[in-house]
Parts: sequence; structure tokens; C-alpha cells
Amino acid sequence: MAGQLPDQNRRWWLIGILGVLAMTGIVIWYGLASSIGAVVPEVTGYKVLSDAEIRVDYRLARPGDRAVTCTITGLDERKGRVGAATDEIPAGADRVQRSVTVRTTARAVTGVVDSCVRR
Repeated sequence: MAGQLPDQNRRWWLIGILGVLAMTGIVIWYGLASSIGAVVPEVTGYKVLSDAEIRVDYRLARPGDRAVTCTITGLDERKGRVGAATDEIPAGADRVQRSVTVRTTARAVTGVVDSCVRR
């Protein structure tokens, strides 16, 4: 009978499809489990105020019931660290917008959020 698979082939196709579905479910679960409750900073802008200061604006998504400490860094044109500041964010809203002034030892050309950790 043309167009029909023998039982052996049909069984392997079914096993293959079920395997792909199971692996897809595992990948989705892992992705969700690793991102739930994560602290995620995003720099929204920066402004060089002088040779000794830079202001870094950033948005932070985090679990609202947790306080967070972020380290903000000013970088020179060679991406060398010329200053850093710590920003203590108390527990509160899940998403916050922050603005931090970083004192620098030389002119910074950009600002970054190095790290944010839950306390």
C-alpha cells in the first residue's frame, strides 16, 4: 500500500516527535526558571558632567520584596575603570529608574552597571 509507513517506521517517528516535544519543554522550563526572580539592570543613558564626574541613568527589574545593591562604573576611552559608585536600592517596586553620579579620577566616556546583587 503506497503512502503508508510500516509499523516499525511509524513507531520511530512517534518516538522522535515525543523526544523533540520533551526537549522543547525542558528548554522552556529551564529558561523560565533561570529568569524568574532575576535582577536585570539596563543602562538608559549617561552624561559626562565633567572630567571628574559622570551621571549614569539605569532601569532595574527585580523582585520587589528584595533590596538590591548595584555597582555603577565610569570607563575611559580604553574601557579602563576610572571611577565607581555603589547604589543601594531598598525593597519596593519591581521596576525602578535610578540616576547615579560617579566621581572619576579621569574623564569617563561611558558609564555601565557592573553588577547588581540581591541583599
